[in-house]
Amino acid sequence: MQGLHLVLTAVLGMQQPSVVPPIAPALGRAQAALASVEALSPGVEALSELSELSELRALSDLDGLQALDRWTLQSEQDPTDSLWRVAREAFNRGDYTSAANLYGDLSRRYPNSTRAGDALYWAAFALYKNDGLDQARSLLVTQRRRYPKAATLRDGDALLARIQGALAKQGDEEAVRWITVHAEPAQPAQPAQPAQPAEPAQPASPRGCPNEDDDDDLRVAALNGLLQMDATNAVPILKKVLARRDACSAGLRRKAVFLLSQKHTGETEDLLLDVAQHDPDPEVRQQAVFWLSQVPTDRAVGMLDSILRTTGDAELREKALFALSQQHSPRAGQILRSYAENANAPSEAREKAIFWLGQRHSSENAAFLRGLYAKLADEELKEKVIFSLSQMHDADNTRWLMDIALNERESIEMRKKALFWAGQTGGDLTQLSGLYDRMQNKEMKEQLIFVYSQRHEAAAVDRLIQIAKTEQDKELRKKAIFWLGQSHDPRAAQVLLEIINQ
Repeated sequence: MQGLHLVLTAVLGMQQPSVVPPIAPALGRAQAALASVEALSPGVEALSELSELSELRALSDLDGLQALDRWTLQSEQDPTDSLWRVAREAFNRGDYTSAANLYGDLSRRYPNSTRAGDALYWAAFALYKNDGLDQARSLLVTQRRRYPKAATLRDGDALLARIQGALAKQGDEEAVRWITVHAEPAQPAQPAQPAQPAEPAQPASPRGCPNEDDDDDLRVAALNGLLQMDATNAVPILKKVLARRDACSAGLRRKAVFLLSQKHTGETEDLLLDVAQHDPDPEVRQQAVFWLSQVPTDRAVGMLDSILRTTGDAELREKALFALSQQHSPRAGQILRSYAENANAPSEAREKAIFWLGQRHSSENAAFLRGLYAKLADEELKEKVIFSLSQMHDADNTRWLMDIALNERESIEMRKKALFWAGQTGGDLTQLSGLYDRMQNKEMKEQLIFVYSQRHEAAAVDRLIQIAKTEQDKELRKKAIFWLGQSHDPRAAQVLLEIINQ
């Protein structure tokens, strides 16, 4: 390790031969970091280890990977190169204390270098990893003020928002104020005011119209910080965001609706209901309706019912039907059933209501759907009822499906659908096997062959073998032979060989 110290001393000395004394603190830290490398990697040649530092690319935190890669092409003549490499190695191996010290030392010693601003970001990142939130925040604020062109500036904004959220959760008033300011949509431009002799303001981020998924936008990042804050502090901020009605803030309002749904207070229901009724953006309204599914109150159910009956927005109706399906009150179930049988409602919406009734497994819903089927003329609605009943996995429903399959007054398509789902839901194979000889319709026989092919019991293969050997209809025999060819049962292979040799 002594040789490595000499090499590092020589490198730093060559870079600034006339300022040896100020290098001592940085060299001391570098030596301490390198000593840790030796402790972690005994037996490795020290000089070789230093030369390989530039090859290390993996970070312990994926958030910083892209920013780190920006430095892989740095010139070897950069006077900060050696110190940067040592700091990066400390960060890579999880020695965040050494990394923070080394990156911080670089920015202090070389404030005008191209790496100074980014060193502040990495120092802050290392401090954040060590829960040094206050100091990390200070470094990021300094980076934004002094190095507005730093490559990691946008990464720094996202990290700062995360740090402010964590500090706000701890009750830090400055962090709460920061999130309050930065989470708000941009205000309309005001006449310029005379410059104040106060402390320099932070440069503003580009103020476009952000999407709710644009985590690079400072306002979106600030809103994300609210997830870490308690509801008492977070909800007033969200309320201010949701009060806006301009088009440019729609993305922020969509994000705010989601965050509000995660913060349960006495105001949550009122705010979501207000947005669902009055927000000018259709997607914001749809999100509010969707998240009302998490508000289990009679008032929320009543609002969803009102939306369902009055809206002309198909997507909003769909969200309301979903939200009602997630409510576990008897009233919500009755609203879904009434809508499903409403002949004046759009067919697509009725299909959704029927589907969600099938996902709520209850004898009441099953009996309703079986009764509804007999009243329907629309085949798509009837098919949806058949599917929904098949999802309940109930013996009564399976028997009902078999009755539909055998009912010659039903259309062939409905009989085939019922037969298929009866087979899929565990219908009695003995009964299904006996149906083949009773069926007169060729399409129904084809469907039965397919149903047998989807069952894994030996009796299903036996039935296919019998059909392949004895069926008089050539096309039906070919269907059975085809599905036997898809079987892994050794008996199937023997039967196919016998047929080939006939």
